[in-house]
Amino acid sequence: MPENLRSQVVTQGVQRTPNRAMLRAVGFADADFTKPIVGVANGYSTITPCNVGLDDLAKRAEAGIRAAAAMPQMFGTITISDGISMGTEGMKYSLVSREVIADSIETVCNGQSMDGVLAIGGCDKNMPGAMLAIARLNIPAIFVYGGTIKPGHHNGKDLTVVSAFEAVGQYSAGKIDQNELLEVERKSCPGAGSCGGMYTANTMSSAFEAMGMSLMYSSTMAAEDAEKADSAEKSAQVLVEAVRRQILPSQILTRKAFENAIAVIMAVGGSTNAVLHLLAIAHAASVPLTLDDFETIRARVPVLCDLKPSGRYVATDLHKAGGIPQVMKVLLTHGLLHGDALTITGQTIAEVLADVPDEPRSDQDVIRPWSNPMYPQGHLGILRGNLATEGSVAKLTGVKSRKITGPARVFESEEACLEAILANQISAGDIIVIRYEGPKGGPGMREMLAPTSAIIGAGLGDSVGLITDGRFSGGTYGLVVGHVAPEAAVGGRSPSFRKATRSPLMPMLDCCN
Repeated sequence: MPENLRSQVVTQGVQRTPNRAMLRAVGFADADFTKPIVGVANGYSTITPCNVGLDDLAKRAEAGIRAAAAMPQMFGTITISDGISMGTEGMKYSLVSREVIADSIETVCNGQSMDGVLAIGGCDKNMPGAMLAIARLNIPAIFVYGGTIKPGHHNGKDLTVVSAFEAVGQYSAGKIDQNELLEVERKSCPGAGSCGGMYTANTMSSAFEAMGMSLMYSSTMAAEDAEKADSAEKSAQVLVEAVRRQILPSQILTRKAFENAIAVIMAVGGSTNAVLHLLAIAHAASVPLTLDDFETIRARVPVLCDLKPSGRYVATDLHKAGGIPQVMKVLLTHGLLHGDALTITGQTIAEVLADVPDEPRSDQDVIRPWSNPMYPQGHLGILRGNLATEGSVAKLTGVKSRKITGPARVFESEEACLEAILANQISAGDIIVIRYEGPKGGPGMREMLAPTSAIIGAGLGDSVGLITDGRFSGGTYGLVVGHVAPEAAVGGRSPSFRKATRSPLMPMLDCCN
C-alpha cells in the first residue's frame, strides 16, 4: 500500500518518536505504525434510545478495522434527542447540534491525522452532522446507521413515538381517556433504535444508502437485531479497503448521488428535513443543488411505499419487503436513478443492485409496484408565493385535499399554538400560522411535531392547515407548509401577509404554487 500523507505524519522517522510513544500507550506495537489509522466516530449515549445501542456497534466496527489490518481509534461525539426535546426550549438546540457533531468529527480526524473515518449515528442530527464532516474532510469514509426501533403494539396496532404525540391530541379532544393515553405512551418505544416510521432518522439513513455512503440494506435494519452488528463490522472492512484504494467522498458525493438520494426520499415518503440536510451536505461537498431540484425530481418520481407517518407500515416492515435496494431497483429499472454513480465498495449503484428484482415481491404491500404507486408524484413540494418568496416546503401525503381557504389563526410561538389546540380553540377550516420559529427567530428552527400531532389526534388533519417558518418532524403530516422564507425574524411579513392576517378569510395554502 503506498503511504499517504497522513500515515507519513506518524511514521516518518526519528522526529516523530514522541508521537509514536503516545500511540504505544493506546495499544500500538512496532508493526502497527505502517498501518492506516481509521477513526471510529461513536455517537453512543444513554440520552436517547436512538443512540443507546451504538457502543456495541462501534466495538464491532473496531474489531472489523483490526481484522482488516488497520488501526482503529475511537472517539465520541454528541447527540440530543429530538423526541425528548420536542415541544420544549431544548428543541432550539436540535439543528445546531448537527453543526457541533460535524465540527467535532472534523476536528478529531484532522487533529489526529486519520486516514479514514467510520461514523456511527442514530438520532436525527447524527447522520447529516457526520456527512457534513465527511464531505469536508474528504478522506475515505463510511456511515453506519444505529438502526431503527422495533414498533410497539397496542390493541392490534403498531405504535411509534408519534403515536404518543397524537394520543395527546386525542385525549384533549375527548376521543380517548387517560388510561388509554398512558397505555399508548408506555408501549410506543419498546427498546433501542431510532424512531420507527419513515421519519427523519430513517429518511437520512435511506438517503445515505442511496448515495453509496452506507452498505446496501443497512438503513432499515432493526437496532437490536444481530444483522445490524454484522453490518457494522462489514462496513469497517469495506472502509479499510477504501482507504487502501483511496476511494474518496468527493468521488461518491456527486451531483448524481444527490439526485439518487432525492429520488429515493420521494419514493419512500421521507421527511421534510431531508431538504435542509441535503442542501447543507451538497454545499459542504461543493455540489450545486437548489430547492428547485427537489421539485424537478418530485414531478417524475412516484411515492412507492406505504409508510408511517401517513401510511401503515414501519421501517422494519420495509426491510422485510426488500428494503431500500428494492426501492432503488424499481427506480433504476424505470430510468430514475443514475446507475453509474459510485459507492464506497468501489462498485456502481447498478452493480450493487444487479441481483435485486426489477419489481417488488407480490406477497407484500409495503413497496408498491410501479404500476400501482401510493401517489403518482413525490410528496415534498417546493412552494413559492406571496408568503414564501424565497420558497417553502410542503408535505403532500396523507391529505384528502391539497387546498384550503379559511381564517388565519396567528401565533408567535409553538407553545401558544399548542395551548390553543389542546384547549379546543382550533376549529375545522382554520389555518394556523406559527411565526418566529425560524433559524434566527426561534432561534434554532424548532420542529412543530407537538402541534401537528395534536391536530391529527383531534381529527382535524384534513380540515386544518398549518404554516410556519419553523420546520417539521419527520413524523409530521397533514396540510402543512414549513421552512417559509424569508422567516418572520428577518422581515418575512409582506404587505399582503399583514393585510391577510386582518382579513376574516385568507387563502393560505394555495397562495404558494
